[in-house]
Amino acid sequence: MTGLLVVTAVPAEAEAIQAGLADPTVAVVPVGVGPAVAGAATARLLALAEMADRPYRGVISAGVAGGFVGRVAVGDIVLGTRAVAADLGAESPDGFIPVDKLGMPPELLGGGTDVAVDSTLLAALRAALPDATVGPVLTVSTVTGTTASTDALSQRHPDAVAEAMEGYGVAVAASHAGVPFAELRAISNPIGPRDRDAWRLRDALAALTAAAAALR
Repeated sequence: MTGLLVVTAVPAEAEAIQAGLADPTVAVVPVGVGPAVAGAATARLLALAEMADRPYRGVISAGVAGGFVGRVAVGDIVLGTRAVAADLGAESPDGFIPVDKLGMPPELLGGGTDVAVDSTLLAALRAALPDATVGPVLTVSTVTGTTASTDALSQRHPDAVAEAMEGYGVAVAASHAGVPFAELRAISNPIGPRDRDAWRLRDALAALTAAAAALR
């Protein structure tokens, strides 16, 4: 059995983690943006490792994320408790309907739209990162960019702390492979009306580097 597999969306996130990590048993791989490519790439990496008789002992979706104002601050580290497919479903006159409420059989939903992280992995990360904010991390294909969409998302997920674009895809791949999953994010910006001047990407990448020691 090999060590952890850490998947990020883009190379900059992978480089930030590698800069704070001195552990050859941890593989850090940028796999692409969005839940589809992240899930497909993670599934392939896990399958190749299993075929080589060197399965990973866990997989972590890591990178930067947007944070919910009042729940987490820019530069903070977030540890996910659940990966939630927040925009997978249907619109209706009464509001958004999650896909698991549309009458589809559970076996067609890849474990549901709300995948819990592995409790042992989460406990280890919490012990190593005691100042991290802990809570659900939403996975979206379209990041929040207006006041209306922010309010709607906040109301549907009152305990969520962050939104990103890959966690749920990675979680489903890990679940299908029987590999423990966790999610670690650094907050680069508050979610809401899109304001690139308010983003602190450099600070978030520095926070990822500082948090990387927890992955050893």
